[in-house]
Amino acid sequence: MDHEKIEQAVRLFLEGIGEDTDREGLKDTPARVARMCEELYAGAEDDAAVHLARTFTSKSSEMVLEKDITFYSTCEHHILPFYGKAHIAYIPDGRVVGLSKLARTVETYARRLQLQEQLTGQIADALMEHMAPKGAIVMIEAEHMCMTMRGIKKPGSRTVTIARRGVFESDPVLEERFFRMLGR
Repeated sequence: MDHEKIEQAVRLFLEGIGEDTDREGLKDTPARVARMCEELYAGAEDDAAVHLARTFTSKSSEMVLEKDITFYSTCEHHILPFYGKAHIAYIPDGRVVGLSKLARTVETYARRLQLQEQLTGQIADALMEHMAPKGAIVMIEAEHMCMTMRGIKKPGSRTVTIARRGVFESDPVLEERFFRMLGR
């Protein structure tokens, strides 16, 4: 990450909206924003394969569900946050992964400039590629600041996206069980 370019861009932005970049409250803002970017966009350097590589033998072929994984991301269209909950389920095919690795996979993709639709698919695809389960399903519910604080200004509205892979694409009973387990 290029801190110098980020700091220059923040200074130009502040000047562009009519601020004095030398005033006390803004003097260190460009450097603070550059450091913040390290954290918010760390997923660009992260690889989901690292998190999903450590699997364990399991005879179970029952659905594994981790729900209500809180995430924060940034919309690539307006550079504004969107945040919410991710729900992930998969059907093991002889291997399971540590539950924290599912949350880490969400973080890997959420900590990038993103579209919610893309984020949902990336998580499902990573599970299929690196864990080789019989199937995976990912549902994300999120509030987008580009919808709530600007534009249409509809706070509380949520966008829901779903990505189904493997047996979840062909077996509606499994998908129905997923929703029941979510309490829907």
